[in-house]
Amino acid sequence: MEVSTTQYKHCDMIKVSGRVDSATAPKLAEAMDAITNDGRFKIVLDMSEVEYMSSAGLRVLINTHKICKRYNRGEVVLALVPQRIYDALELAGFVPLFKFYDNVIDAVGSI
Repeated sequence: MEVSTTQYKHCDMIKVSGRVDSATAPKLAEAMDAITNDGRFKIVLDMSEVEYMSSAGLRVLINTHKICKRYNRGEVVLALVPQRIYDALELAGFVPLFKFYDNVIDAVGSI
């Protein structure tokens, strides 16, 4: 799994590629924690190259989302989510919690 972070004026974007499973989820959590620990709570997650996401990855998403939403500081929005990942989010009941975008530009502009 590869994780790259880009900081913009109003938000941060994390691009994830590969498999997010119990072995790689801590790396994603570190990237998200680094952003929230710096006091930035508006995160766009580009998932266009994610091949697989296990429950460990879903747990990282929901935990970071709760941190960002606390005190209405921000949120995590998801861009370019592959259909199989969307189906897993839907099965877990997480779809109502996140905003989904078909491209990164709209996702960054929404925050």
